[in-house]
Order: sequence, then structure tokens, then C-alpha cells
Amino acid sequence: MIPLRDTVRSEKPPVVTKTIVILNTIIFIYQALMPQQEMVQFIYRYGLIPVKLHEHHLPLITSVFLHGSWLHLLGNMWSLWLFGDNVEDSMGHFKFLVFYLLCGIASGYTHTAFNAVSDVPTIGASGAVAGVMGAYFLLYPHARIVTLIPTFFVFPMFIRVPAVIFLFFWFLSQLYSGTVNWILGSAAGGVAWWGHVGGFLSGMFLQNFFRTKDYY
Repeated sequence: MIPLRDTVRSEKPPVVTKTIVILNTIIFIYQALMPQQEMVQFIYRYGLIPVKLHEHHLPLITSVFLHGSWLHLLGNMWSLWLFGDNVEDSMGHFKFLVFYLLCGIASGYTHTAFNAVSDVPTIGASGAVAGVMGAYFLLYPHARIVTLIPTFFVFPMFIRVPAVIFLFFWFLSQLYSGTVNWILGSAAGGVAWWGHVGGFLSGMFLQNFFRTKDYY
């Protein structure tokens, strides 16, 4: 299933959401233009390396603005665009920015807790975006997600999935993958499953302190 849009219109322009999308895109282009060796050093300097977190805490934030591929970037930014405008609406611009960064930090700590001895840098906005999704889960329980269902027929199928169902199963998929790979001791191709789980749960919790109005 491919989520396309939600049914909740934002009342104000999502200034911070747009800025984050643009900033992430600019940084990725900057990365892509680097020589290979320089880019690797850049990732190791600003990516989150669990075993070194006690030495440097800045990567908890800088890693949230780095991505490993166009697909990685597009996936995260699309999810942020889909859910971020409404969550920003419920919090206001500045509060939403602080909320987003705190979710990214919580995600980084959660990932580190389950991968404490890893020396592999973790990058990506997925943990912070998961926090936005967690907030959306509680703030907009009656929303619908317009979803594309690929079929073998000429015309694709579009359905409206309740946001709470869509996000609940997304969360379960992250929890399941994190648990399986933790038990097996697998790095799962570098996917920070537990970071996603931590980000989502932190978003659910933190929205209570950041929302300025309920949008049901």
C-alpha cells in the first residue's frame, strides 16, 4: 500500500514542514556532490554511532538531516509531508520544530539502547518522522489515508484507510522487525527499527505537551 494523502486539511501553511523537507534535500545534494571518501568521512562525523554516543551527542540531531540514498530521502520526506502539516497545525510552528527534534533525539537514544556496541553510523529522518506519525495517531483518529493499492489490472485501486489502522499496523511492522532482528542479532541492512519504535512512542507521549489545540 502506498499512502498518497490524508483527508485533513491544514489551516495554516506548514512552514516548518516545508523548511525541513527543503533542508534535507539540500543537504543530501551536498552529500551526493562530495567525493566518495569525503562523503564517508562526513557520514561518520555527523551520523549517529551508538558506541561513540557518550563522547559526542551532537549526532543525535545532525544524523536526522542526513540520508543514504534518494529513495531513503524521498520515503522519509513523503511521510513527513503527509503527516507533518497537520501536526504542525496542532502545535504551531516553533513548538513543532522543537517536537520534531526531540522525537529524533528520543529515536537516537532508543536505537543506541538496542545497539550499544555498534560502530555503524545511523542516518535518516525516519525516527523524527515516526514521532510525527505517533502524534498524528492520537491527534487525528478520524482521519483517512488515501492509499494506492497496486493491482494487475489496468486501473489502480484507491481506498481510504482509517489513519489509526494505517499507523497502528505500520508501528506493529516496525516493532516486529525490530524484535526479530534483535533476537537474531542481525543488523537488518542498517535499518533502525527500534529507532522508529522509539520515535513513534515519543511522539505519542510528547504531543500532550506541545499541542495548542485539539484537531479531531
